[in-house]
Amino acid sequence: MQAKKSLFKELIQQRNSYLFIAPAAILFFVFTFFPVIASFLLSFCKYNVLSAPQWVGLGNYRQLFFNDPRFLKALRNTVLYVLGVVPLGISIALVLAVAIDQKIKFKNFYKTLFFMPVVTPVVAYSVIWRWLYAGEKYGLINHWLMKIGLGPIDWVMNPNWVLPGLMIVAVWAGLGYNMILLLAGMQSIPSTFYEAAEVDGANSWHKFWHITLPLLRPILLFVLIMSMINSFQLFELAYIMTAGTGEGIGGVLDSGLPLVSYLYEKGFQRFEMGYASAIAYVLFGIIFLLTLVSLRTNRSRFEY
Repeated sequence: MQAKKSLFKELIQQRNSYLFIAPAAILFFVFTFFPVIASFLLSFCKYNVLSAPQWVGLGNYRQLFFNDPRFLKALRNTVLYVLGVVPLGISIALVLAVAIDQKIKFKNFYKTLFFMPVVTPVVAYSVIWRWLYAGEKYGLINHWLMKIGLGPIDWVMNPNWVLPGLMIVAVWAGLGYNMILLLAGMQSIPSTFYEAAEVDGANSWHKFWHITLPLLRPILLFVLIMSMINSFQLFELAYIMTAGTGEGIGGVLDSGLPLVSYLYEKGFQRFEMGYASAIAYVLFGIIFLLTLVSLRTNRSRFEY
């Protein structure tokens, strides 16, 4: 009882501090906390904005998994996209980070070159890539393919090539961010480890495999989780690349339809807010579970 009184007295004494955090706390509750709670409740309702919400329980979730082939197509597209972009993007970023970490000239130029897509608006580079992917008459990539004897690819209209086309752009756009993080991690490893390994006769591969890679695990875990979250939230790139084809927001046969684009269509074009909220919480559940699995499988710490 005495401890509770002391705590209450201390809180009263710190009341001036609350004035400083009040603006941020109010903004957080109004624009983040309450919308998240409201969205969760709406996922159990049928709500079209114009009339009051109707409670349907798990009806939206049953509809998603058992009676909505477009949702399953969007889920499949998103999972394939993540499986394609995350491992490939991290692998190439790691190779680039190792290359730039060597004693080479123009390091800052290469860092700037690879980081430029990160600071470029998604809309800008998506439009440029649409031009690069254009038909054989105007598209630069198809022009190169034909120069080396290959046939042109209809990147935007062929259902088999829409998703790979999105993956290529996403890997290119995320390389700089991942590379800079991995490079910073490499440069924080003490050089004494490498010097000791050289004394023992280790070559470059041994030093990378037994020193660099184990000590980079915390950074690699962070890059992995952030890449997964960003990839599951694919929207702008897919929207710009596919919506202009005249085949709807998912492109030809929904071949470029990710979960977030489907959520946008249901929520802001068809005003099925309850259904869109259910999609959002399915997406949240997937990301949450994958993040937990990643954290649990990378618990071990390496200390030399």
